[in-house]
Order: sequence, then structure tokens, then C-alpha cells
Amino acid sequence: MSRLEIFRKQAKQLVRWHREGNYSIGGRIRRLARYESLSDREALSLPFSLHEAQEIIALEAGYPNWAALKAAVEHEPARLASTPPTTSRLARAVPVIHVTDVRASATFFEQTLGFTIDFLHGKPPFYGSVSRDRACLHLKFVHEPARAPGEHDRDGFIVAFVEVENVKALYAEYLAAGVPVVQKLQKEAWGGRDFIVRDPDGNGIAFVEPPA
Repeated sequence: MSRLEIFRKQAKQLVRWHREGNYSIGGRIRRLARYESLSDREALSLPFSLHEAQEIIALEAGYPNWAALKAAVEHEPARLASTPPTTSRLARAVPVIHVTDVRASATFFEQTLGFTIDFLHGKPPFYGSVSRDRACLHLKFVHEPARAPGEHDRDGFIVAFVEVENVKALYAEYLAAGVPVVQKLQKEAWGGRDFIVRDPDGNGIAFVEPPA
């Protein structure tokens, strides 16, 4: 199967997910400048064509539009499409944080930590995603915390490390906003700087600037 055919299938899948009301595609629809201010609910309620899905797939692949993507890949040698890669490369890891109230947790990340709510899935939500810049965290509902109250502070429990460019500026932003910081900004023995906040469930989120 050619790369162009793969992209076409991805666009059709995006249209199908929109028709099925899959909230996970809200953030992808907002890639289109004309829809960037829509909520997930508004994105799923608007008419959504295959042409628009192709626009999104092209942007995700690094092309300005579908025509540019098509021109770039449709004449690629067949061997590029048929030869499997000889090596693999991990793209990214997304921490999944266990919370007792997904909506409340997402609101904390949005209103307190400056994240954007990408999607909330379920009524009431049992899974969601929040992001800020290139950092993304997923939220998963659990009936009760995995650790007993107090264990978080005693053991320095951290569930996610978020790399930051200019962690000092972010720290100042959070202090000004009254964010509950449980470890002040400090330089670590390994050369980086970090500080830690806790979410409403006591999960530690470390914001880290690696050594230069």
C-alpha cells in the first residue's frame, strides 16, 4: 500500500470518528485555523467533510495542504512504500495519571496550571487529556487513589516529569497564581532544576529543566 493510500485511509477514519462522536479528535480538528477556538462538543457538532479531514492529515504530516502532500508522495518509488523499516524509533510517552474525578482534575490543570483540555471521554468523563505546548498528560478515573493518604508526601511520589524550557519563568508564573508547590525550585545533583506541584488527588507533577 502506498503512503498516499495510507493517508487517504487515515482521512476516512477521521471522518468516521467524527460521525461516531469520538471526542478524542477535537484537538485534531482545532488544527484548522478556522476551528481553533471551538470546544470538543462544538467541533463534533459541525459538518465535517472528507476534504477537511484530508487537510488535517496533511498538516499532521508536515504539509501545508492536501495538494502539497499528494504531490510529495504520489510519485515516490514503490520500494519506499513496500519496504518495511529496519529500525524503530519511539515517538513519545504520555503519562497516565489516576484521578478520582476526571472533570475536576482536568479543570485543575486548565485553570491552575495553564493547560488546555484536549478531550474528556464519557458521561461523566472517565478518561481525558490535557496539554500545554508540547507536553501532554492523560487522566484516568479510579474509584480510589492507589496510595493511602500521606504516602505521597512521605515518599516524594511523582507520577510525571514535564520538561520545561525556562523553568524559572514557569515557577514564577505558578507562584503568582497561587499554585500549591510542594517542592520549591531547586538545582538537583544531576545538574537540572525542578519543582513539584500536586494535583487534587495528591499526584506529584515535576516540572524539570534539564542541564544545558
